[in-house]
Amino acid sequence: MTICDRRIDPGDTARRLFHPAWTMVIVAALALIAAGSFTTMAGLVTQPLVDSKGWSRTAIGVGVGINMVLYGAVAPFAAAAMDRHGLRRVTVAALGLLVAGSLLVTTVMPGEFFFVLWWGLLVGVGTGSITMVFGAMVATRWFRSKIGLATGLLTAAGVAGQFAMLPLLSVVLSHTGWRGPALVCGALAMVALICVPVFLKDSPHAIGVLRYGATDGGDDGAVPPEHRVGNPFRRTVAVLLMLLRDKRFWLLASMFALCGATTNGLMWSHFTPAAHDHGMAATTASGLLAIIGLTNIIGTVGAGWLSDRIEPRILLALFFLGRGAALALLPILFASNLNPSLITFAVAFGILDVATVPPTLALCRHYFADNGAPAFGWVNVFHQLGAGSMGLLGGLIRDLDGSYTPVWITGSAACLVAALLGVTVSRIHLPAA
Repeated sequence: MTICDRRIDPGDTARRLFHPAWTMVIVAALALIAAGSFTTMAGLVTQPLVDSKGWSRTAIGVGVGINMVLYGAVAPFAAAAMDRHGLRRVTVAALGLLVAGSLLVTTVMPGEFFFVLWWGLLVGVGTGSITMVFGAMVATRWFRSKIGLATGLLTAAGVAGQFAMLPLLSVVLSHTGWRGPALVCGALAMVALICVPVFLKDSPHAIGVLRYGATDGGDDGAVPPEHRVGNPFRRTVAVLLMLLRDKRFWLLASMFALCGATTNGLMWSHFTPAAHDHGMAATTASGLLAIIGLTNIIGTVGAGWLSDRIEPRILLALFFLGRGAALALLPILFASNLNPSLITFAVAFGILDVATVPPTLALCRHYFADNGAPAFGWVNVFHQLGAGSMGLLGGLIRDLDGSYTPVWITGSAACLVAALLGVTVSRIHLPAA
């Protein structure tokens, strides 16, 4: 019997006072927070870049759009690379790209092309490698029980990086200019880059323990041998080719592209510049985005609970209609100062923001069975394609019209189309025969 074949005594793991799985959650959460901080920073620094460098919002939107597309497109391939080369190696490489991107953006950016190169490509690949696909892999490899709790914690970490960091970054922006937030994000990525090689392990098998809650001596989270030696990229593409021939995939992909356009595509890139147009300080706008980020968690947990009881098509229609109504009202609600109406908008939009994910996941599992997880990964690629397109389109509309109002109305109309697509999906909670 080789070391790879040996069975681990469950009692050895049970006797540990603190299971190492929780250490993995902490380290993975740090990486997700670091990567997440980059994803929403572009909206914060758009106006300062326009003011200091004289660039158009359209030019900045190209870099932001490429970044968003790569954020989604890289994730399935990064997951395959993590199977082949290990979680730790791929995560270290991704964090290295983020650190390099932060330094290059602040030191070597004489023109718009370099913003597209450093922010669009370099940071886009880095953030795309550390998404919730990464969080799901950590949770699956390290947890047999409480996997939902682990996944929830890692999701919260990603949200915290995306939105909860914005108030701090806006304060830094007000004192140092646009380079300050980029350097803060780079410093956070550097901290994660130091911790990940030391503490993050590829699986319980690597350190001779079982997954958290496991009772079977062979349940050590090891990657199957065929995944370690095969071509995971080929398998990833094979799943995509299968999905492209399925009209149900195109239904979900189209709906989720509109979802991405009306969430990430709007809030990551255009909320702060639009608030600036109404005289609102960046710190105030960032505070509203932080509220959206925190209420995301409530919406996601609630939507997951509802998805077990109510048909996804009903939930999707309600969520998209609610989001569309909120976006249509936003131009009326904007003001220079914080007010109860804007806080109400932030809470409502935050609850609806990520609430579409659990019912869409349920549909992927229902439609594609064992391929449900990779199918959702590819559906999420279209989510980011929609986000990237809106990132570019929103900047173009603002440059041409001089106002963000048409952007919010366009987003509201997109939500209506998404709601119509949502009601056409299949029922999954069929009564027992």
